[in-house]
Amino acid sequence: MSLFSAVSDFLKPAPPLSPAVEKALLRVTELVNPQLKSASGFEKNLAGPLEYALGYCDGLISTLPGPIDINRQAFANDPLVHALFATANDIDQMLGRSQAVRDYLGEPGCWENEYFYALFAARRQQKRQLGMAAQGNVLQIDVPQTVIYFSDHTLIQPTNSLESTLKNLRTGSLDSLLNTFHEHVEALRAEREGLRADLSVERAHLTVCRGSPPGHDQAIHSRHLEELDQRLRQTAESLMPDQLLDALAEFLHAPEKSLALTPVTITVDRLGIVSDTGSGDANVHTLDFPELSARDKRHYLVILARISRDEAMEAVETVRDQQQRFMLI
Repeated sequence: MSLFSAVSDFLKPAPPLSPAVEKALLRVTELVNPQLKSASGFEKNLAGPLEYALGYCDGLISTLPGPIDINRQAFANDPLVHALFATANDIDQMLGRSQAVRDYLGEPGCWENEYFYALFAARRQQKRQLGMAAQGNVLQIDVPQTVIYFSDHTLIQPTNSLESTLKNLRTGSLDSLLNTFHEHVEALRAEREGLRADLSVERAHLTVCRGSPPGHDQAIHSRHLEELDQRLRQTAESLMPDQLLDALAEFLHAPEKSLALTPVTITVDRLGIVSDTGSGDANVHTLDFPELSARDKRHYLVILARISRDEAMEAVETVRDQQQRFMLI
């Protein structure tokens, strides 16, 4: 490349940002820290990392299984749905108690489709027990068993179309990453305030020590004061806009550390008891599903769900009636 060409390339204006990146930059200022916009090279330094994080979130959402129907019929016929709930009535209870479902059913848009779509999430739990098991023609008792069950069932981002739900989930994925980094920033601020308080206490101790003859205590407090002061300077510097911008760019280049899907495969019978082999038993099924790890570090089974609007409305009315009866009693 000639010198002229190199200079020409250097002087070319930067390509315009995509609408998705522009929107993501706005979310950074809203969710992380408004002062980041004052950092030098805010758009230039974050455009690439945000583009990468957006692509990661798109790929993450595109791998979600489903949508699968969640209803009483699925509880009877779909081994995964059967494993997710203890009884078919629990499906109605989940729908009826979900605030997200109630909010959706209160919108005019819910009448545009007889079904709605949402991200279904639940936490996998397990317990150990002693039970009965058949080995050949022999029935054994007090056999150690592991039972899998699910709790904290929830529905996220219900909309009247799968495309809208997926779009909202992509946006929510990036927001989750930004909120995770915001928590890191808040932790740094809390550390800074704690160091300031410790520094004030240590200065008071040193003042008292200086009123006495020089000794070992005075040297210890002086050394501790220097350590606290150095840590406070480092923490304060890490909260400066330019340093935060660099840290955020590095964070966005490794989103899998804060938001990831892990495939899980479990073989269970209709009672949720873990089986070592399928053994050709019609009551034993191998379940495949992804588990999401996000901000709270807990793992959630996540799948896309399709739910009947009318069944959800009936469930909401049933739960409301139960609540009213309870209040009357």
